[in-house]
Amino acid sequence: MSSKSDYLENKVLDHFLGTASTSTTSQAYLGLFTATPTEAGVQGNGYGGTEVSGNGYQRQAINFSSASGSSATNNADITFTANSSGGFGAVTHFAIFDAQTNGNMLYFGALSNDKTIEASDSLKFSSGTGITITEG
Repeated sequence: MSSKSDYLENKVLDHFLGTASTSTTSQAYLGLFTATPTEAGVQGNGYGGTEVSGNGYQRQAINFSSASGSSATNNADITFTANSSGGFGAVTHFAIFDAQTNGNMLYFGALSNDKTIEASDSLKFSSGTGITITEG
């Protein structure tokens, strides 16, 4: 199950109620978290949770299939790999952002299964089954 951030909720309301327009994100990025992000999470305060950092971590580009049945799923494999000097710890949540660094959180959710990433480990989200964003 995924949730929208307050940032995205406000953008959607403004856009569809005619008070302000917004444009699509040119590229979405997947981030990993070791503590739960929150709807109110904003850049600069950890998005309400703790995003992974260090040991070669960086958000990965994510692309989605067209929405159907109120959900969309990643349409290509996404792999995060820790470097040999250290891991990422216990990854419990994900978030979708509009930028590879900083930026605005759009959606977030819990992983189906927590995954501890040790040195040189990787975490792969397979195409069509890895990350699903659901509305409603």
